[in-house]
Amino acid sequence: MDDQTKQRLTTPTLVARALGAHEPTTNAVIPPIHMSATFLRDPDNGYRSGYVYGRTDNLSVQQAESLIAALEGADEALLFGSGMAAATAVLLALERPTHIIASQVMYWGFRSWLREIGQYGHRISFVDTSDLDAVRAAVRPGETGLFWIETPSNPLWTITDIAAIADIAHGVDAVLCVDSTVATPIFTRPLQLGADIVMHSATKYLNGHSDIIAGALAAAGGTRLWSRIRKMRTQLGSALSGFDAWLLMRGMRTLDLRVRRQAQTAATLAARLVEHPAVSAVLYPGLAHHAGHDVAVRQMQGGFGGMFSVRIENGEAAAIAVAAAVELWKRATSFGGTESLIEHRASIEGAGSPCPGDLLRFSAGLEDADDLYLDLIRALEAASSFRGTSSLRGV
Repeated sequence: MDDQTKQRLTTPTLVARALGAHEPTTNAVIPPIHMSATFLRDPDNGYRSGYVYGRTDNLSVQQAESLIAALEGADEALLFGSGMAAATAVLLALERPTHIIASQVMYWGFRSWLREIGQYGHRISFVDTSDLDAVRAAVRPGETGLFWIETPSNPLWTITDIAAIADIAHGVDAVLCVDSTVATPIFTRPLQLGADIVMHSATKYLNGHSDIIAGALAAAGGTRLWSRIRKMRTQLGSALSGFDAWLLMRGMRTLDLRVRRQAQTAATLAARLVEHPAVSAVLYPGLAHHAGHDVAVRQMQGGFGGMFSVRIENGEAAAIAVAAAVELWKRATSFGGTESLIEHRASIEGAGSPCPGDLLRFSAGLEDADDLYLDLIRALEAASSFRGTSSLRGV
């Protein structure tokens, strides 16, 4: 059958088959790990195979990139050695000093790097990108060249309207890049909503096993900026290794199953905690009272992600006490793995963090939701011995 009559595979089938990749010599259903750093030249000193050097040419990397591109509906995807390497590649590839509009709340490591972007000649405006009027007011005609948004934003889970921001960005000939790490391509496909580039910390949900560090970019089409990003990855040697790409592909085979289960658990726990007396607020876009719920319903198809945050009634000391008292939840940085994590973000992020001191961030894993809930309820008893006002720092 020709391309027009081929069945279009659904996402669960697409990831489970991993694009149907196999090893052609033995017909093994799982492709091997490709680790070669160099490749044989032909007798005429050329490379008919197309493979020259491992810094740019690796079949394991290309297989994982092809799957990510298919998931995002992109023309091409590129893998990097970390999420930070992927994110910074976009900024470093800009052709000239540019004014950048970025989400006020986002992954702290990248936000910290953006605060120092002036050393590259760029100017940065941090804006509440859920407020479209504020975004429009921040635009500098003739200067603004890049919009960087994260939705849902970490760790307050603010929702930004991707399609609306795309209209604003393209109205001034700017590029829109969306960090969709938390949403994953299972729930949101930013390129279909008008974004130009989508970024993932592939360490998180794409891999899903907390055993590699990786980043990914996917683009809607070939542009000069995308060409420079690809060239820069080659020049700086920031591509992912073949072994890590193989592990990433392994993880993506269960992506659909994992993130849907994790989102279901997060939704269950968020709903149960809303009325708990030790909790002053639950931040989760799947809750009807969440400020971004209507936009989330429109652009997140099938779920609202596996992350949520809780603000503790008796303040920062009580929040830290809750995190110290859990047993099933693991106190650790990162998210998106099979294990459930809890973290007091304000103390991790330090001075200048927009994160309230009374906030705990949760990443739902694959454990039973009832077990996780009971563990958290027991830990919330630790908050009962603290009195005082809730911290409103950074809000």
